[in-house]
Amino acid sequence: MSKVRIKALLQTAGTGQEVVVSGWVRSRRGNKTISFIELNDGSTIHNIQAVADANLFSDEFLKDVSTGACIRVSGNLVASQGSGQAVEIQAKEIHIYGTADPQVYPLQKKGHSLEFLREIAHLRPRTNTFGAVLRVRHHLAYAIHKFFNDKGFFNLHTPIITGSDAEGAGEMFHVTTFDLKNTPRTEDGNIDYSQDFFGKETNLTVSGQLEGELGALALGLIYTFGPTFRAENSNTPRHLAEFWMIEPEMAFHDIEDNMDLAEEMLKYLVAYALEHCAADLEFLNKMYDKELLNRLRSVIDKPFTRITYTEAIEILKTCGKKFEYLADWGKDLQKEHENYLVEHHGGPVIVTGYPKDIKAFYMKQNDDGKTVRAMDILFPWIGEIIGGSQREEDHAKLLKRVEEMHIPQESLWWYLETRKFGTCPHAGFGLGFERLVLFVTGMTNIRDVIPFPRTPKNAEF
Repeated sequence: MSKVRIKALLQTAGTGQEVVVSGWVRSRRGNKTISFIELNDGSTIHNIQAVADANLFSDEFLKDVSTGACIRVSGNLVASQGSGQAVEIQAKEIHIYGTADPQVYPLQKKGHSLEFLREIAHLRPRTNTFGAVLRVRHHLAYAIHKFFNDKGFFNLHTPIITGSDAEGAGEMFHVTTFDLKNTPRTEDGNIDYSQDFFGKETNLTVSGQLEGELGALALGLIYTFGPTFRAENSNTPRHLAEFWMIEPEMAFHDIEDNMDLAEEMLKYLVAYALEHCAADLEFLNKMYDKELLNRLRSVIDKPFTRITYTEAIEILKTCGKKFEYLADWGKDLQKEHENYLVEHHGGPVIVTGYPKDIKAFYMKQNDDGKTVRAMDILFPWIGEIIGGSQREEDHAKLLKRVEEMHIPQESLWWYLETRKFGTCPHAGFGLGFERLVLFVTGMTNIRDVIPFPRTPKNAEF
């Protein structure tokens, strides 16, 4: 008999067949004559029930078939006598791979707080909640690759170790092979990075965008999907030190093309999740967020609203609502502002034309000399989910912005040089993968949508 996953078994109509399934015991109940074992193998949120007759399995044996134990069950697949499932297994043989002492196993058949589960991240994937979240995360990752592949994009692997700071924020993790207790120094007392592994100061990347642009200026359409890192000492439900980014870059695209692609992608991903993660999303909707499914459907039901930053500021200043942070032209939008704009327009909003002084050096400058062709996509509850822009292709303008922002040219010489040799209009954006998963699952803390969160003072597991 071949092994079969529980998801496939629950979808079969072929009762009477001999089957073999393996998984983890969610619960066992019964009496002196019969036991009912709920088994889950991670393929679906639903369990399959195995029925163990006391004539075949003794109490002494079954006491080790407790919550958390890992077993293999062989038997006949039959129509279920109880409610809640169509089929069940009449067990003929049970093999115990590993026991779980019920006195110490932390995941008993009861509710556990998400805070507690973060402390046992090595076990939390076995819960209904995190099994659902991780399956949704997988399907979204697959859908991203499918979306771009079907549109003719090439996946580009950009470096994790970099000598440049794409964002200009300076909040980066240093990479070194130095003995930190005995670092070599120059004559003026600074660390001598010329003796380090790479011969220069290097860091973990905050973005693959700059290298992605190089790929787009040769392959036309590329996207990156990889880990990025930010050494920001922020302990909020929306920040991670290690997270994943999707960053497409497109030659011969302007800001309008950029917005069109980003909207199309987000609608595709949400629709894909609704189709392929129905059981998991229904569970999350029931247990955590009663409006989750309605909110997801609302994203794909109508076009995103598009407004300029100037229009957004005017809306915020004249709405009559008192905000904690002042909404004034030239200042970045806060989350409370973003939430209001989304609520005001009844769905996702794309804001364009930001002041150049609050945006990155590489963004295409508008003719007014004050704004750039940037775009942020604001989602219900999440706030900003995508940030992007048309990139500045004019070498002189780009160089001037680099100088104005005091960015070392020697670390970006290769990036600047692309504007000398066959430059062209191009655009791109970045999607924080965890923010997407947060939105689609309805979870409220970003640490609950990545298997092993990395945050300040936390690198466990």
